[in-house]
Amino acid sequence: MPSLTQLEASGRGTVLRVRSYQVDLDLTTGDEMFRSTTEIVFDANSGDGGTFLDVRPRELLSVTLNGRELDVAALHDGRFPLTGLAERNEIVVVADMAYSRECEGLHRYTDPADGRVYLYAFVYIDNAPRIFACFDQPDLKAPFTFGVTVPDEDWQVLGNAPATSLGAGRWRLDETAPLATYLTTLVAGPYESFHTEHGGVPLGLHCRASLAEGLKDDIKEVFEVTGQCLDEYRRLFGVPYPFGKFDQVFVPEFSVLSLDHPGCVLLRELYLFGSAVPASERETRAVVIAHGLSLMWLAGLVTNTWWDDLWLGQAFADYMAHRVTSDVTRFSGPLTTFAVRRKAQGYVADQRPSTHPVSLAGPDVRTVLLELDRISYFKGSSVLRQLAARVGTPALREGLRTYFTRHAYGTATFGDFLAALSEATGTDLTEWARVWFGTCDVGTLTSEITVTDGVISAAAVRQDVPAAHPVTRPHTLDVGCYGDESTTTRVVIDGERTELPQLIGLPEPKFVLLNDGDLTYAKIRFDERSRAALPEFLPRLSPVNRAMVWCALLLAVQDGAYPAADHLDLVTGMLAVEPEPSIVVEVLEQARADVADRFLSPESRPAALDRIAGALRDRMADVVPTDEIWLCLCRGLVEFSADVGELRGWLDGTRLPAGLVLDADLAWRTRYRLAVLGGLTEDEITAAHRADPSTRGAQFAAKCRAARPDPAAKSAAWDAIVGDTSVSSYGLWAMAEGFWQPEQAELTDGYVARFFAEMPAAAKLRGDLVLDVLVRFLYPRYAASPETLRLAGELLARSDVELPLRRRVADFTGDLRRAVAARAHGAV
Repeated sequence: MPSLTQLEASGRGTVLRVRSYQVDLDLTTGDEMFRSTTEIVFDANSGDGGTFLDVRPRELLSVTLNGRELDVAALHDGRFPLTGLAERNEIVVVADMAYSRECEGLHRYTDPADGRVYLYAFVYIDNAPRIFACFDQPDLKAPFTFGVTVPDEDWQVLGNAPATSLGAGRWRLDETAPLATYLTTLVAGPYESFHTEHGGVPLGLHCRASLAEGLKDDIKEVFEVTGQCLDEYRRLFGVPYPFGKFDQVFVPEFSVLSLDHPGCVLLRELYLFGSAVPASERETRAVVIAHGLSLMWLAGLVTNTWWDDLWLGQAFADYMAHRVTSDVTRFSGPLTTFAVRRKAQGYVADQRPSTHPVSLAGPDVRTVLLELDRISYFKGSSVLRQLAARVGTPALREGLRTYFTRHAYGTATFGDFLAALSEATGTDLTEWARVWFGTCDVGTLTSEITVTDGVISAAAVRQDVPAAHPVTRPHTLDVGCYGDESTTTRVVIDGERTELPQLIGLPEPKFVLLNDGDLTYAKIRFDERSRAALPEFLPRLSPVNRAMVWCALLLAVQDGAYPAADHLDLVTGMLAVEPEPSIVVEVLEQARADVADRFLSPESRPAALDRIAGALRDRMADVVPTDEIWLCLCRGLVEFSADVGELRGWLDGTRLPAGLVLDADLAWRTRYRLAVLGGLTEDEITAAHRADPSTRGAQFAAKCRAARPDPAAKSAAWDAIVGDTSVSSYGLWAMAEGFWQPEQAELTDGYVARFFAEMPAAAKLRGDLVLDVLVRFLYPRYAASPETLRLAGELLARSDVELPLRRRVADFTGDLRRAVAARAHGAV
């Protein structure tokens, strides 16, 4: 089906003004389909030219325009043509719509724990027409009213506006403020609910009944974080919360982390903790809550006119979420976690073949959506942090207040945002914005320090830029000079080389840290003096700076500029002293999944993992189980240990470290590692799944089966991944995640060629969101050889490879090429 182009949307937007939607959904018509009736009132100023309606039904039953029946056979590729329009029009569309299992429309899920059914609308971009007929583009905002018929009395209905039960399975949702179609949602089922109020705003938390006990322990924390962020956004934005209530619903089989509809945010059940978790995971949940709440203003109150400005709300929400959570909640580490994890993901994405500016561009919705990625979120967030460093928080706040007040309940462009900010700062930011938001890739900053007689006699910063994207950017940043005396100096650099006279005369530093405080977006390289001093000075730095240094080192490994073995040695030393759980968690994950598994030579990997496992055991012996870092260390040991006897002892309780409680989550993690090592049988997986039939238990069981070093298990997993469309998205991802293992390179070698041969056909069976995650897991990322690169080149040369698969394969092949080069040049 065609993807809406910007030209088409612009043409339709000039013809139509949508006044209202009334949507009625009958959810009692069976397990496969539901009945959707939509009444739209709209004005048209050019009836002769005509336009089209978006609707993607299983079966279109009737279309009535101004009392006139239209031929349903006119529907083609999700578009129904409309001609002969009056100045004021009313159209009624009745259709049977299909339920989804891949988060494309109205998602239907049956809970394996109790057999109860749960529904939620995954509308997002391009999916509203799978639920109701509409003019599906963001600038045609209109009020919505929903009526819903449900099959059971214990069901409730939630949506953007308050819902009222009318009895006999009927519900009505109040009329909303004007909304874009992609910001509507509906939730229905026997959800367990908890309520409170904060500052006059009704708050709700909802989840599946079988998971309600896990939520009860966290109700106070979630409501507290929500209230704290609500107050801070009201203060910063100068506009009260713009919708009548705020519900947060944990929903099953969710393809994204959250969807932030006005008044009703959907959250992944990943953030509904049924087992003990490190404080870093609670911190992440707080950030996700803050992200969703900020979008009540940044997308709901003021909506992007076209999809190419969708990035602005998401980037700003990410920036605000990390900042506000750090400022007003009990979690002090979001900026640290961002520096070590999310920003690293932005840097990686920005160096791939599909790199693009933060600001999006594309001729149609699908192309723009494919570019809404870690660059949009994490680089965008980083650039906004740099903007705040440049203009100052007061000016930024004043610009936001102007923007929200001027465009409330309407739509706006990035140009409108920039105009408001320029007014607040008294500075034309157009060129600055063009260089930062309108260009791609990342530059590298290196300090050049000359010392004479114990003091700095000359200082400069060199800015190197990629040849493919030779754009130098202005940076407002701090330079930290660490030694017997330590100083931090604010500087502004621009061009290929910037002299730093502010540093002349300072005592000789032993360690120089560019971008101290992580204010800008750039790769950082250490001079020889600083690189040698890393083991001494890294533990002395602030948490944000330690996180930033670890990010810089990871990027250097990926560039072949820092040996993977040296990185892992530094990780081993870090484990003895690092107090921040988020740094321990993220650095261990990077050390295992990136450095050891992909960039270190396979011959060196077992010994390196063993050294880190030993360091983890040593630290665990020195930490009390009540310490927040304890669980991080335990999980890390499971990932790095190759001792089957040790891990079996954890499962049967004979070798559990003193004070460790092996709850369901940690038990599954242990089983998964044992499955990889050949220490877990199919019967044991089946028994564990039978004892834990939850969604998470099913996912772990699928991942364990795919991870077993058994030819039959690999064959069964592969056939299901590439050909079984009955498998849910979560089951699909679990099998793909477990399939490739560095320990099993010989066993899976034959599947490398099969991936490149079979994925084009397999990709056609999946939607773009599901495919994106599938390819990330299923790409043969450990097969770092010229032969894999050759096979990838053959796939990319094929004419039948569609854009979503082509982009992802090209990106992951770019990542693999870095690993091949690093190994070939001995940087291991």
